[in-house]
Amino acid sequence: MDHNIYSEVTPDIVHLAGMAQQADIIDTELFTKYDVKRGLRDLNGKGVLAGLTNISDVRAKEIIDGVEVPAHGRLFYRGYDVKDLVTGFTKDNRFGFEEITYLLLFAKLPTEEELSSFRKILAGYRSLPTSFVRDIIMKAPSKDMMNTLARSVLTLYSYDDRADDVSLPNVLRQCLQLISLFPLLSIYGYQAYCHYHDGKSLFIHQPDPSLSTAENILHILRPDSSYTPLEAKLLDIALVLHMEHGGGNNSTFTTHVVTSSLTDTYSVIAAAIGSLKGPRHGGANIKVVQMFEEMKQEVKDWSDEDEVSSYLKKLLHKEAFDHAGLIYGVGHAIYSKSDPRAVILKSFVEKLSVEKGLQKEFALYSLVEKLAPQVIAQERQMYKGVSINVDFYSGFVYHMLGLPLELYTPIFAMARISGWSAHRMEELANNGKIIRPAYKPIGEDKVYIDIQDR
Repeated sequence: MDHNIYSEVTPDIVHLAGMAQQADIIDTELFTKYDVKRGLRDLNGKGVLAGLTNISDVRAKEIIDGVEVPAHGRLFYRGYDVKDLVTGFTKDNRFGFEEITYLLLFAKLPTEEELSSFRKILAGYRSLPTSFVRDIIMKAPSKDMMNTLARSVLTLYSYDDRADDVSLPNVLRQCLQLISLFPLLSIYGYQAYCHYHDGKSLFIHQPDPSLSTAENILHILRPDSSYTPLEAKLLDIALVLHMEHGGGNNSTFTTHVVTSSLTDTYSVIAAAIGSLKGPRHGGANIKVVQMFEEMKQEVKDWSDEDEVSSYLKKLLHKEAFDHAGLIYGVGHAIYSKSDPRAVILKSFVEKLSVEKGLQKEFALYSLVEKLAPQVIAQERQMYKGVSINVDFYSGFVYHMLGLPLELYTPIFAMARISGWSAHRMEELANNGKIIRPAYKPIGEDKVYIDIQDR
């Protein structure tokens, strides 16, 4: 059978899709009439309360004189301010991903002995089943690394003799293995695609058990396995800042929803990957980098505030970049005055821009950070303030590290798998009901018509 048949959208399909669209469109006024919270958020962007969690807290408001007002954002992992956590491991010149993963899973900061033992457990799981790379990853490589990652995760089910066991010890074992394997599955998938589709040399480096997760990512990705200490440390910080963000974000809520059905860990994590892949969730930092690449071409003087502002207005007017009317990396569903992850990341980004000789690019990013909220306030009616989000600088970090665009979202997944694992464990530990929200039917009852009378 011709492979292209799977990609062809025929005129018949276009016609049927039009019929389906007409049948599916719902009058937007009905959502207001029946008080439906679209996107599980109210008109002010506040999420519908769907559960309780001990794992993390996202704060962007404070109470002043009995009134709730926007505040600078703060993010807490198991009660600890992320800013303090990052300050703690960076001042001691430690890598933080493994330490904060321990915190998310077990609700306590590890001692030196506990952390050393935990690192050994993760290192011990950082190897794939025999011939997995040849038989699975090398076969039919996809151009999208998130699809490759999801396929590999689902395939690992076949190698697990206790795949359907949802007891907490077994699920923890599965989660720790996936946390360890995500970098290998993603990067090997990328190397296979580059080799078979782009004709590049194939590099399959084995992970080094003595290295941290961040170091191993750079070690197995780069042909010569080399990296600077600053590169590895900044990637490690980016992983920590991306690993968890409350129970309400789309992929973590997906983790809770699918876990509540008592299905297996591999199915749950594959579903979360599918959620994170979406450009409204995990793919935004790619758009940031691409937007800035065009901006650098269109704006002649990167330090001219008027010229930069003019380009930003073109973005909002759908006259530049992808004509979507968005300034990518600016704005967040919860944060308004500041995203704490962006603030923390920026404090380290400038050092790497100096090491890479990209101070001019950093200055442009900083200028856009200053001007974009002003331009948006002039051009759009807003119910809350707007600031840059973590995608704004994480994309720049990955760009400076020379990471391929195809791996931006998988790196997000390499971090968020720690948070997903904690939330899966939490859902199972509380033995809650299957999550099943209500949808109100608004269609009319109809009388059946025999086929010859239609």
